[in-house]
Amino acid sequence: MTSSNSEPPRLGEFALIAKLFAPLAAENEGAFGLKDDAATLRLRPGDELVVTVDALVEGVHFLRDDPPRLIAKKGLRVNLSDLAAKGAQARNYLLTLCLPNWIDNAWLTDFAAGLEDDQARYGVSLLGGDTTSTPGPLTLSITALGSVPLGRMLRRTGAKPGDLVFVSGTIGDAGAGLELLQGKGSGLPADAREYLIQRYRVPEPRLALGRGLIGVASSALDVSDGLIADLGHIAEVSGVRISIDARLVPFSSELVSLWGRATPALLRAATAGDDYELAFTAPPSARAAVMDAARAAGVAVQEIGRVQPGAGVELVGEGGRAIAVDRPGFTHF
Repeated sequence: MTSSNSEPPRLGEFALIAKLFAPLAAENEGAFGLKDDAATLRLRPGDELVVTVDALVEGVHFLRDDPPRLIAKKGLRVNLSDLAAKGAQARNYLLTLCLPNWIDNAWLTDFAAGLEDDQARYGVSLLGGDTTSTPGPLTLSITALGSVPLGRMLRRTGAKPGDLVFVSGTIGDAGAGLELLQGKGSGLPADAREYLIQRYRVPEPRLALGRGLIGVASSALDVSDGLIADLGHIAEVSGVRISIDARLVPFSSELVSLWGRATPALLRAATAGDDYELAFTAPPSARAAVMDAARAAGVAVQEIGRVQPGAGVELVGEGGRAIAVDRPGFTHF
């Protein structure tokens, strides 16, 4: 039996906001302590607002037994990754939580701690949001707010024949991490296993790189559904064809240890998704500027192909032979 003054298994809505989430908004005057119906956001003269939203659903984007603070971090970071792909300075975010009845105070406290960690890491703060109960799976939606100089936002459109194609970091790690969590891989050293799992659970938004690509990249996006699928979006809206040299797609040593480097591994890596790396194009004359931006951001960037006249994305292997791609990436429907 619990005493009458003990904390309930889960705080009520307004107590929850006051205890765990209002402190995350304390540095932002426009949040009004999360006690109003709306918030305000002031931009510097010459800047414009960049807005993006992503929802994460239990069983689709994360697993129920993932640590709560890592679920919070992933929710925030995948949205910050969208801002990175736009070249934006991250500023604030809005949070909606749909909570099933198994969520308790301990879970929520750890979740809020994850947000607090990443607010400090990325220089952002909570601006507002909503909480509600649900009979369905745990769901969170984050709207991230950033700013760019007026008219300078990086877009998916803009790639031109002759441009080079680049990607940051390494590809396929997150897909491998998910497979490990699902019990589909074995034989890896513990440190390699942990590296791949963390790449799935806590992606790294390339914010500094994105800002450095303003005025350099001709088009850009982040890789969420798979390298081939996402480059297909650039190809479609830019009205071009993108050719990827399979030999140049960057793999981590940990991924090579698990999957190898043969064509089947390449196809898995290039279509798995959840990488949250930046894929972008730039004219050959900007190659040095791309590498300067990468060095300044402390992020590896690899040239992986070229933009050509035509449509779609092709993956080219040894001898210039096209590699058949049955499924270019993840789709929800």
